[in-house]
Amino acid sequence: MKHILLIVLLGFYGISHAAVPGLRERLWIGVDEPVRIRHVVYGTKFGMALTLDVLKPAKPNGIGVIFMASGGWHSDLNMLEKRMAQFHYFTDRGQTVFLVYHGSAPRFLVSEAVQDIHRAVRFIRYHAEEYGVNPNRLGISGMSSGGHLSTAIGTGVARPPIATAANGQSVNPIDQVSSQVQAVACFFPPADLTNYGNTGRLFVECDTVRRFWPQFGVEGKSREEKWKVMQDLSPFHAISKDSAPTLILHGTVDPLVPLEQSERFIAKLKSQGVPAQLIIHQGGAHGWDETWETDLGVLADWFEKYMPDPKSKN
Repeated sequence: MKHILLIVLLGFYGISHAAVPGLRERLWIGVDEPVRIRHVVYGTKFGMALTLDVLKPAKPNGIGVIFMASGGWHSDLNMLEKRMAQFHYFTDRGQTVFLVYHGSAPRFLVSEAVQDIHRAVRFIRYHAEEYGVNPNRLGISGMSSGGHLSTAIGTGVARPPIATAANGQSVNPIDQVSSQVQAVACFFPPADLTNYGNTGRLFVECDTVRRFWPQFGVEGKSREEKWKVMQDLSPFHAISKDSAPTLILHGTVDPLVPLEQSERFIAKLKSQGVPAQLIIHQGGAHGWDETWETDLGVLADWFEKYMPDPKSKN
């Protein structure tokens, strides 16, 4: 029995959901309603599974929406469970939703969460056909830290290189595909961690977000070392002409993520010729539950605009 168990555990290492198919269930009532595939393993970390849930519509249109289950760089199922039905704004159009859970603070750092999401995107791209998704029509979304992770992937923060076989050694096929996405649409992301609210103020020097400082692992480091970590994890500093088209929704009275973060981020994208838009919610704080649901429709519009069906082109 011990030998059999060992083989199963090794099988978890970055293979595919074919080995760990997840639990299938109808998301809500109706023959043509989406199916939810739970607990798909997209990777492992310290012997633990990294998982995602798939909301697969009855008639996928080829768009994949990768949605971060993330707040304060903490991730768990309960963050989205109560709002699960609201993802119909995507699935009604045929967009397949991937709810991604990353390694959580305080056990894992922000830098590690970024790598988890790169891994998730690669996994989804590698298995795209199985979910009715075009591997070149992947968008990403999230709120707050989920927005940070979305813009980090959209700009290529710490993007791992595509692996190639060398000296006859085998390479995990998932590592041979890109983690680049084709569009970003998210809510109030921390974008420039080196100029957070005020010029020259690091995120880990801003008292309003003090409770999130440990997530970066810079306690006891010099200010120069802290600045380097903040720069390396700032989507703002990774912007280039190759960044993904980006839509951001942000409130005017957000107490945790200053509006200027999104204003400067969008302005810099535009300066690089990247399609970008900022929708400002007057009086909006760190979220606005009264319209959050309908805002998902705005995100779905963005994904359709910047990830059109190649078959529909003249």
